[in-house]
Amino acid sequence: MRALNYASFFENINSNTPLTEYEKVFDTNAKFKDPFHEVVGLDKIFTIFADMYVKLDNPKFIVTEIVEQNHIVYIRWDFQFSFKNSTTKETFEGVSRVEFNEKDKVISHIDYWDSASNVYEKIPIVSSFIKFIKQKIKS
Repeated sequence: MRALNYASFFENINSNTPLTEYEKVFDTNAKFKDPFHEVVGLDKIFTIFADMYVKLDNPKFIVTEIVEQNHIVYIRWDFQFSFKNSTTKETFEGVSRVEFNEKDKVISHIDYWDSASNVYEKIPIVSSFIKFIKQKIKS
């Protein structure tokens, strides 16, 4: 049940979601980590998501799979968005490892996704450099 509730929260957050909604699912001292951030604290987690709505157009998570065992949940998702001033819709896949405490509040949320191919390669100057490196490494 906790997995479905969290997945629903994750899919439905938006730029208007207040801190009070985050307080319902995150512990005050929850940890959050993704390829760009590593923070502790509900206020910092809220800031990361609020900032996402400022920097991107129409960001949206779509949960595609949930695996739950004891207090650990793995959520596979697709992230859809557009870069500011772009009409191109971007999508990439990721997985979150979410740990809950005995009160069913999130104490740890760690995202796993490829920042190189999903973000950096979409930036014109950086993309050619990353593609060059990938070609050199490829066997």
